[in-house]
Amino acid sequence: MDFIIILQAGVASGTVLLFATLGELLAERSGVLNLGVEGMMLIGAMTGFSVAIKTGNPWMGLLAAMLFAGVISQIHAFIVITLHADQVVSGLALTFLGTGISLVLGEGLSKAGTVALLPNFSIPLLSMIPILGPIFFTNQSILVYIGYLLTPLAWYYINRTRPGLHLRAVGEYPSAADALGINVFLTRYIYVFVGGMLAGLGGATISLAVAPGWFSELTTGGQGWIAVGLVIFAQWDPVRAAVGSYAFGALRRLILDIQGPTILFGAANPFYYNPYWGFFLQMLPYAFTVIVLVIGSREAIRKRLGAPAALGNPYIRGERGK
Repeated sequence: MDFIIILQAGVASGTVLLFATLGELLAERSGVLNLGVEGMMLIGAMTGFSVAIKTGNPWMGLLAAMLFAGVISQIHAFIVITLHADQVVSGLALTFLGTGISLVLGEGLSKAGTVALLPNFSIPLLSMIPILGPIFFTNQSILVYIGYLLTPLAWYYINRTRPGLHLRAVGEYPSAADALGINVFLTRYIYVFVGGMLAGLGGATISLAVAPGWFSELTTGGQGWIAVGLVIFAQWDPVRAAVGSYAFGALRRLILDIQGPTILFGAANPFYYNPYWGFFLQMLPYAFTVIVLVIGSREAIRKRLGAPAALGNPYIRGERGK
């Protein structure tokens, strides 16, 4: 039963990663690498929590979080799409900017009081399925169920619709897409904005659903960087992104719970009495992320994994091979 509870909580935690990963996946599909996911998630967590406290409406907080993070993402879009600057440097700067803005505007939020939460509920019949029902369909946030729907919709959109075809064309062969009349610059601006909104949604999920009533610089806990790594791990596929997000969510939750004084191992829990084991366990998800990013940075491996051919390259109209 303990494992059921851990996996159930892991699905909720994985939803945070899922939103951020899908947002980054869409941006990268258009050819834009955005390493500012962590900063945009912090913006979303801060904005959602702040607006929900002031209005008493968590849905208003959620909408504000998505819009603010989307607007912030356009700074990166302008720098790399219009000014043709280095996408890695600009993305890192966006993380610093988002972190700074969220901490300045969010000062004192942790002591601001309680916040209205997004509803949790169980789905009839599905929640009665053995093992899977209690994990996926029992007492989950409405955002978790939205995540279930968003994954197949994203896959269908990318692979089975004309706008999805245009997205893939811009990410693979922007000059050919431009020749066919597809506005490469506008397409990239749109998907960077959508990616920012989904990152903001992921951040707001933390403060309004998964870990409500708390905001600080540690709110996201590096999950934005994990999301960037998950895009490579998923080979730019939404379904694989969902599997990886939920697996990482369960792993992060297991690492937290396994260090409790009695859970899983009883009173003689070796991880609880030896804090060094705890530090090692907490390091594992981030170590895996670093390994994935290092592997994915090699151009030959990126091509084998299915990375968009134009990912990270600015498009300059008239240049051959772009």
